[in-house]
Amino acid sequence: MSSDMEQLYQQRLDRYVTAMRNEKPDRIPIRPFVAEFTAKYAGYTIQEVTQDHQKAFAAARKCAAEFDWDAVVGNMVYVWSGLTQAIGLKYYATPGIEIPPDTGFQYREPPEGEAWMRPDEYDLLIADPTGYLFNAWLPRVSRDVSPIGEPASFRNNLSFLKGGMAMLGYFNAFGTQAALLRSESGTVSAISGILKAPLDILADKLRGYKGMCSDLFRQPNKVQAACEALAPHLLQVALSGADPEKNVPIGLWLHRGCPPFLSPSQFEQYYWPTLKWIIEELWSRGHQTLFYAEGEWNPVLKWIAELPERSIVYHVDRGDIVEVHKAVGDKFCISGGIPNDLLAFGTPDEVRECCKRVIDGVARDGGYIMDASAIMQDDAKVENLRAMTECTREYGAY
Repeated sequence: MSSDMEQLYQQRLDRYVTAMRNEKPDRIPIRPFVAEFTAKYAGYTIQEVTQDHQKAFAAARKCAAEFDWDAVVGNMVYVWSGLTQAIGLKYYATPGIEIPPDTGFQYREPPEGEAWMRPDEYDLLIADPTGYLFNAWLPRVSRDVSPIGEPASFRNNLSFLKGGMAMLGYFNAFGTQAALLRSESGTVSAISGILKAPLDILADKLRGYKGMCSDLFRQPNKVQAACEALAPHLLQVALSGADPEKNVPIGLWLHRGCPPFLSPSQFEQYYWPTLKWIIEELWSRGHQTLFYAEGEWNPVLKWIAELPERSIVYHVDRGDIVEVHKAVGDKFCISGGIPNDLLAFGTPDEVRECCKRVIDGVARDGGYIMDASAIMQDDAKVENLRAMTECTREYGAY
């Protein structure tokens, strides 16, 4: 690596970390969470970057270098089909297989009566979360894994071999990707590690949204106990991938905790206690959490404000970013707030005006990171993302 590139990397890392600690760097960091957009920009189909993670990595590096961003994720194309197909997962529809090749992956919500976890199985999950997932859940979500008690098949045995090889091949590649981003373009890897809220695990991967809603009324104590049983495991997963230097945050993708999925009172009672505990435990070890608030979370900001100062970076999607800043901007760095529909359907001039409004409204004292409201898929226009980048670089200098 050249000394100039390493110097650029260190400048960007300092800029990014300073903003995340809710302080004022030399200028606003630019950290776009670009997913399928990278495929379009690099000349790949969505199917290609979904099925070949090396192409996805190359596309991310191309965008990072040519847009000259401060930080990116090594790969934001969420579903790598090499892994999901290796174990025959049923709950994803993959581009070029179940859906058209230029369509982003789809999550398949199970019908209420066919949820991957049955409503009478909470005690099994609570008693032994990992045992339940391996013995009961995995055979249901996989086309190849044999249920416990049935003879193991060739496909069953091969799925574990393929799945293990796929996991090692994919996740071990992120270290090389981070090094290439650093050496080729001086770009910082934006996050390290991953976290989900315990209730989102129940709603996304176990009971389904309808099943979870029914359970909140029919057996709320079981739901609460299940969240408490899952929380220590999720904490360890987050720590296992966390940045050892404690610079960049652990990514937390929040799904079904905000209205209208849950009422504020349900959020307070069932969603928040275990998630708050995990975030506080991470912060006690020096790790920030990127609180990626997908949807409209302003109605529950008073609980989020209970978190320790600087423990999270609060990412704004549908919420009013000025109201977010008023409520928690004195405690936490804020990111996002540039609407995805504007980046998809607006003009470069409209994007610039929006960026200026956001910067004037929330960023003048530091503690802000430029990004779209949500992860960018292939509908964002190249010229609009370039306008967001250039405007921030020019107008966001302190």
